[in-house]
Amino acid sequence: MQKMIMHHAQAVEMAALIESHTDNKNLRLLGARISQSQSDEIKFMKLWLEARGEPVSPPMPGMPSMDMPGHDMSSHHHMLMPGMLSPKKMDALRKAKGAAFDTLFLSGMIQHHKGALMMVKDLFDTAGAGQDAELFNFATDVDSGQWAEIKIMQTMLGKNP
Repeated sequence: MQKMIMHHAQAVEMAALIESHTDNKNLRLLGARISQSQSDEIKFMKLWLEARGEPVSPPMPGMPSMDMPGHDMSSHHHMLMPGMLSPKKMDALRKAKGAAFDTLFLSGMIQHHKGALMMVKDLFDTAGAGQDAELFNFATDVDSGQWAEIKIMQTMLGKNP
């Protein structure tokens, strides 16, 4: 849950770029849907963790302080979580405009969603993970929602699902 919160936060950050980077109405609608669903899921995950007395951020044993000069937490998290865009890819996305942005966004978000699906699969492969009904329902919803959005994005890119 802690890692998925950070994973979802990057998707929200990506979607926030849409308004200033493209005039594509379909992409704007998709971005609003992604931003809303990911933000709602972040709220659920934070509440779920807080209700269990767990920290919202994962512990980083042996990690230098986040405010140390030269320490890039985003690249560290990118290595930990499947599908996350590297700082280099995020920078390219921030710099792109119009059709180039659309393509980078869609391919990057497909990669991102596939990473979230891997995280859900890992959860379900963990012994006892499906016993919490609330968590099971949430993860199932994430799984089906991410697959649906991947199909939409593949169609927008002109790729067969």
